[in-house]
Amino acid sequence: MSQYFDMNRRRFLKTSAAAGALVMGTYFMGAAPRVLAGVLAQPANDARQANLFVALRPDGVVEVTCHRSEMGQQIRTAIAQIVADEMEADWNMVKVIQGKGDPKYGDQNTDGSRSIRYNMQRLREMGASVRYMMQHAAAARWGVAPDTCSAVQHKVTHTSGKTLSYKELVADALTFTPPVSEEIPLKDKSEWRYINTGMAHIDLHDIVTGKATFAADVRTPSALVAVILRPPVVGGTIKNVDSAAAKAIKGVVDVVEIPAPKGALQFQPKGGVAVIANNTWAAWQGRKALKVEWNDGANGSYNSDAFKQQLLDTVNSPQSHVREKGDALARLNNADDKLMADYYVPHLAQAPMEPPCATALFSNGAVEIWAATQNPQADMATVAAMLGIEQDKVTVNVTLLGGGFGRKSKPDFSAEAAYLSMKTGQAIRVQWTREDDIQHGFYHAVSAQHVEATLDENGAIDAYLHRTAFSPIAGLFQPGANAPMSLELRLGFTDNPINTPNLKLEVGNAEAKVRVGWMRSVSNIFHAFAIQSFIAEAAHKAGEDQKDYLLKTIGPDRIVDVTEQGAEYDNYGADKADYPLDIGRLRHVIEKVSAMAKWGRTLPKGRGLGIAAHRSFLTYVATVVEVEVSEQGDLNIIKAWSAIDAGTVVNTDTVKNQVQGGSIFGLTAALSDGITFDNGRAQQSNFHNYRVPRMSDAPLEVDVEVIDSDAPPAGVGEPATPVFAPALCNAIFAACGKRIRQLPIGDQLKA
Repeated sequence: MSQYFDMNRRRFLKTSAAAGALVMGTYFMGAAPRVLAGVLAQPANDARQANLFVALRPDGVVEVTCHRSEMGQQIRTAIAQIVADEMEADWNMVKVIQGKGDPKYGDQNTDGSRSIRYNMQRLREMGASVRYMMQHAAAARWGVAPDTCSAVQHKVTHTSGKTLSYKELVADALTFTPPVSEEIPLKDKSEWRYINTGMAHIDLHDIVTGKATFAADVRTPSALVAVILRPPVVGGTIKNVDSAAAKAIKGVVDVVEIPAPKGALQFQPKGGVAVIANNTWAAWQGRKALKVEWNDGANGSYNSDAFKQQLLDTVNSPQSHVREKGDALARLNNADDKLMADYYVPHLAQAPMEPPCATALFSNGAVEIWAATQNPQADMATVAAMLGIEQDKVTVNVTLLGGGFGRKSKPDFSAEAAYLSMKTGQAIRVQWTREDDIQHGFYHAVSAQHVEATLDENGAIDAYLHRTAFSPIAGLFQPGANAPMSLELRLGFTDNPINTPNLKLEVGNAEAKVRVGWMRSVSNIFHAFAIQSFIAEAAHKAGEDQKDYLLKTIGPDRIVDVTEQGAEYDNYGADKADYPLDIGRLRHVIEKVSAMAKWGRTLPKGRGLGIAAHRSFLTYVATVVEVEVSEQGDLNIIKAWSAIDAGTVVNTDTVKNQVQGGSIFGLTAALSDGITFDNGRAQQSNFHNYRVPRMSDAPLEVDVEVIDSDAPPAGVGEPATPVFAPALCNAIFAACGKRIRQLPIGDQLKA
């Protein structure tokens, strides 16, 4: 097969577009050093470091290092906004450099909605320190007091009217040492120029014109392509390989076995057989020609239908203590009338549009990697362990991700590329297909929950019992683990906001028979689904309005400390004094979104409104969904509204985008068939049987209101996801009286 048939999307665009219309962003490893448009832009040779995140070029251009990964959440834009604002930089003079994996940056794990929360303060200080250096350099040049000089938009002005540009001050400024961070004066919020505004995505133009570099675009003339036949069952091993037919395929260079993981799974590759070829097509054909027999191992009997029943049986019997107040069991055991419901959410896949991909070049005991990774330091650790080298011998270059959602923080694909490069002595690009990603990923936990309650004479919840059981992420790190870690429970379960005198929360055991990992909003997805659906059920039983009952059930404005009720709760790793569980803020987003949706208005027959609210990643979100359900059971999602209080935000447009995207991701949880397993094997393989929402499924509009706040910055990328499915299902009940307790919705409306 000719190499010209190994066509990537950049080459396709180039050959199918009008001549000169697009400038391609393919990055050629080994090319002469140059500044590239897009995420792989390199620091200028003459740039000088002012601090960890800021370098200054002689021409006045400011290089801002982004040490987090860009996957559509616009973190590269936000980090530049923060630094540029505090240093009073001209936005047109700011260039973003993508940081490589390096412990000097601190945490680089771009998940958990933590990038701004963890970094805003120090990024402001980094920017302010450069402003300090420029002001003092100008003051020294003029022989005046620094406090008579002010920096505005890339120049320093003295009270006399004299000015000097940053370009003129670069060399002098770098001779000044700013004070310790606590003494650096920061701007007041009223002085912000870029922070808390809507600014365009700095990579948008490069992306739409084909200049930006994704992992699949990285090329070197000598690189080979590898695709891998992985064990169909987690923990499976190779029994026998016949590679003769694969090696006979024109273009196939080698067939290499990848060892099975040792000990805890962590982020190690699953193992398998790699077909290495001159081009992608030959590698695919070679993989099809492989004949492999597998030992399935202990997980070969995993059946998701049987496991579903096991989970439901678990949550319908007493389990381990998580949190307790009053005596809910006594009240429930003595009740003549109580409301009970079981909820179920299947395994889900992150399914980013760009499947995992990495290129590696091993040479002289060290390896360099180009990868779509959310956590380059995890790549360093995983690759070093697999290759038996020190972490400082691993260099990780981060490309644009094309979506991540938690999948790409687990760098098994980088380890595969590095191992194959070491074994072959060649540069290797490991390319996952969509089928690889859906059948061999790290899945969202399957869960079952049981909730029951009694209502008092005023219709309020008097006693509340909630049990949860789900396959734990802990299984990645502790072989045989069958109970969730406390950090998994604090994702929407331990911090249940229901205000009742009698409450009991319990957790049951469950095994992880597949690789269970985090996905956008993690356990909040199924916990919010159960809690917010059950509150709506209780409202119906009490004969009260759904929104009014939600406010009644979470109770008055107050600060809740669940540790006072015997719960272990780390508050997403944040200080409770800075980020309390504030019911007043939760109430506010409920009231705001209700006003946005004009809650209480008269709707035509077959239409209904549903509401849900939840705190996750220290952020408060409420969503209303309007639906129409026909007499035949056809669902039409008309519109959605969301109000979000994420504390101080950097880019208001980004926040709106993330709420809209998070809502559609939540719609996937409601509509997707989920990932099912039989004999340990995933039964879905691509979007034809793992459904993600089409445009026709989505609401025509998701209207978002960002609450202005002086509170510390909280998470944005994930909090809108958990509320969408329960709001949707509550709207369905309001429209047609069908109660959805198990996801996906599927054909339940037609039953």
